Amino acid sequence: MASQPSLSDLRRAKFARRLPVALSELAGPKHGAVSLPLHLAWSGLTTFDLDQPRLRMSYYRIVLAEGQHDDLIEYLNRDLLLGLWPTLRTLVSRDVREVWESRFDELARSAQAAA
Repeated sequence: MASQPSLSDLRRAKFARRLPVALSELAGPKHGAVSLPLHLAWSGLTTFDLDQPRLRMSYYRIVLAEGQHDDLIEYLNRDLLLGLWPTLRTLVSRDVREVWESRFDELARSAQAAA
């Protein structure tokens, strides 16, 4: 009898299906105020000033956790993600962190360099 996938395996598969093919696809904003749609930011703040470090980090946490494929491409920026990753990886779920780092060597290297 085949074993059932764990809840973590199911979550990782869900996050993996959403990923862009390459980080270069992430061409979202770098500066200024950005309003997230309700399907992403359904509780609390919906507008984030990317020039404020704490708001930028919250914005990235929300988009990584809640975003679908098109949301990731529209709202995330490759350069910002790489710069934030050493800290951001400690603020997202283990499943999100492992899916992104296993797919994108740049993120895994960024995390190792910061350690």
